[in-house]
Amino acid sequence: MYKFYSVPKNSSDTPKILYADVILPLAVPCMTFAVPDNIREQIAVGQRVIVPIGNRKLYTGIIDRLHTEAPSYSRIKAIVRPIGTNPIVTHEQLDLWHWLSSYYMAPLGMVMRTALPAEFKSSGLSEEETSRNDFTPRSEPALKLHPEIDSEDRLHEVLDTLHRAKAQHRTLIEYLHRANIHSYTDPPAIPRRLFDISATALKSLTDKHILLQTEITCPYVEPRRPDIVLPELSPAQLRALNSIRNGFANKNVVLLHGVTGSGKTEIYIHLIAETLDAGHNVLYLLPEIALTDQLVNRMKRYFGETVRVYHSRQTPRQRAEVYDELLHTSGGKLLIGVRSAVLLPPNHLSLIIVDEEHDSSFKQTDSSPKYHGRDTAIYLASLCKAHTLLGSATPCAETYYNAAIGKYGHVVLNERYSGVTLPQVIVSNTLTAAKRGEKFSHFNKILLDRIAETLHRGRQVMLFQNRRGFSPFVTCGTCGWTAMCPDCNVSLTYHKNDSTLRCHYCGFHIPIPEHCPSCSTGSLIPQGFGTEKIEEELHHYFPDARIERLDADSARSTRNYQRIINSFSSGTTDILIGTQIITKGFDFGGVALVGILNADNLLLYPDFRSSERAFQLIVQVGGRAGRRDEQGTVIIQTTQPDHPVIRQAMNGDYEVMIHTLLAERQTFLYPPFCRVISIIFRHRDRTLLQRAADTFAAQARPRFGLMLMGPETPPVDRIRNQFRLQFLLKVDRHQAAVKQELTTLFNELHKHPSFRSIEIIPDVDPQ
Repeated sequence: MYKFYSVPKNSSDTPKILYADVILPLAVPCMTFAVPDNIREQIAVGQRVIVPIGNRKLYTGIIDRLHTEAPSYSRIKAIVRPIGTNPIVTHEQLDLWHWLSSYYMAPLGMVMRTALPAEFKSSGLSEEETSRNDFTPRSEPALKLHPEIDSEDRLHEVLDTLHRAKAQHRTLIEYLHRANIHSYTDPPAIPRRLFDISATALKSLTDKHILLQTEITCPYVEPRRPDIVLPELSPAQLRALNSIRNGFANKNVVLLHGVTGSGKTEIYIHLIAETLDAGHNVLYLLPEIALTDQLVNRMKRYFGETVRVYHSRQTPRQRAEVYDELLHTSGGKLLIGVRSAVLLPPNHLSLIIVDEEHDSSFKQTDSSPKYHGRDTAIYLASLCKAHTLLGSATPCAETYYNAAIGKYGHVVLNERYSGVTLPQVIVSNTLTAAKRGEKFSHFNKILLDRIAETLHRGRQVMLFQNRRGFSPFVTCGTCGWTAMCPDCNVSLTYHKNDSTLRCHYCGFHIPIPEHCPSCSTGSLIPQGFGTEKIEEELHHYFPDARIERLDADSARSTRNYQRIINSFSSGTTDILIGTQIITKGFDFGGVALVGILNADNLLLYPDFRSSERAFQLIVQVGGRAGRRDEQGTVIIQTTQPDHPVIRQAMNGDYEVMIHTLLAERQTFLYPPFCRVISIIFRHRDRTLLQRAADTFAAQARPRFGLMLMGPETPPVDRIRNQFRLQFLLKVDRHQAAVKQELTTLFNELHKHPSFRSIEIIPDVDPQ
């Protein structure tokens, strides 16, 4: 069915066959194919080609390398044909892909699968089917200046001839206004839909060789107007902006460490404007899709249609169009996106902004490659000779350390915008409140009183509870039965809204039983509380208050998410209850009170980063209060009021927290003083899994010694019916060599027939 080439033996007289190493969207390394003579001149590195895999299937791949080095096997399949006439992956992208594959120990094919939009990776059982599924840019009718009008003098002559043809004259003036012509040899094309002109008038303009009808690729981006008014900066912001500029003169990466509400975004806007005016592109990375809408609306007020958005809630078509546009951009674009946006074509890229750089959402955890968006952005900027600005009120330990030792530039902004003071923090002891009879359900009296006071003043309240649903689990009041997920070793969360029990790991859900399935007599009692339960109880205490929830359930629909945000922004909603979504960069002017309902569940997580993450979450969510004209208040409910993290967060003592943390990490050798690689072993058979892990440990321990910890059972030891065992490897030097040794050990283990089905998942720099 497919053409095969016989690989010639080495001979000086034998004509050289051209070979192509092709990256495929599969968990495999590059595969080599022969290049037929009739297409040798049509292909290049970075171009898409259709190649055969197996007996029937065709895949779209990317050419990684062209060469004449014959493979070791005797026969080789040939490329079927190229797709398009130009590469769709730049040399910088290919360099980035190889770095991602090497650093994060992922097959190059998995990097490609992550990096390219789905419509660029067509496949099928025939060439026709593969081509039919491929991306084709949309086009639309457009108007441009006719080539005969090749100077300003000629243009004035034409305008004089149209003084009686008012519709034609108006259309030409509108075209000139929109086009902002810099060169008469290549005037821009403007979409026909933007002009209010009759077909007759348009025909006259084209017949007179004044305008030319053509086609342009969608979407069209109207040039940014030069008369935008940038936000006015305070003296502190202006000093920070100048410090960033000076920092970029000496360092490629600068950390902007600004307290919550200090106006970091205004500084970003000034830097973006400078970069766009220079004709370069800007990449603005956010940790959550939830933040894009609010930020995009804000940026469009300044930069108009130069703003582009990229995230997973877009359709495959929309993502492909953004990719294609950036591939052919001439500069002057602002791209706003989440983690995956760092993998887009970096043409004319001059500045990358990573906002809330500390956020764990920048780390990919679901599939390979398990890359970190912030670290990838820094590496991409180095490839493009661009600058990277990291912004956060609570920088992660690794970033702060790099800034402290002089690897990154460091700019501190410790004043809130307009001189508003940081919020007052009150710690409420839940145990003491219960003893005094001042605890009502899940609220201490002081929090309820402050909510009532805040609502009376016409201000807004945000409440943070780090768990969605109504209750973490249900239990039988008679026999003690607890609903568990059949595929994961976790309890099912009760969602009262739709009367279901749900697993937050695999998505399994069932209707809540009327009676206990075990004893058939007892009633099921909810234990603990989530956002749904908080909402229900608040309606009881404040029946007239307008209350909304913002969590993974309520924000599942883009329309509903926008409705919730718009309602709270406009002041229609009085109280907003949320999970970690509400901690990340939202700017609501009416919030006077923030309540953290259970800080304990932030402190007790079994991870070396738990203290750092708890501090970041508390400070970030607290920073949503009092961002305009008055000091806000934060109330933290906890049973551990004297916990160091609680005290540090209460005082806003980031410096004390980070220096204490770094001292501990240095003592026990944790990042940033080493790198960490997590290794997960997965299999359905627990006994076989344990044997495989023990075998690996026995082989690896002589090489890594005490730097290898495990195998240990993780907190959730079974997900999607697969048992899990975990190793943790500390790497203090020679990372590349260690990763190569690990790969060798994995391959040796898989050579054992019994262990071939064991899935091994390395995770470099786990979060």
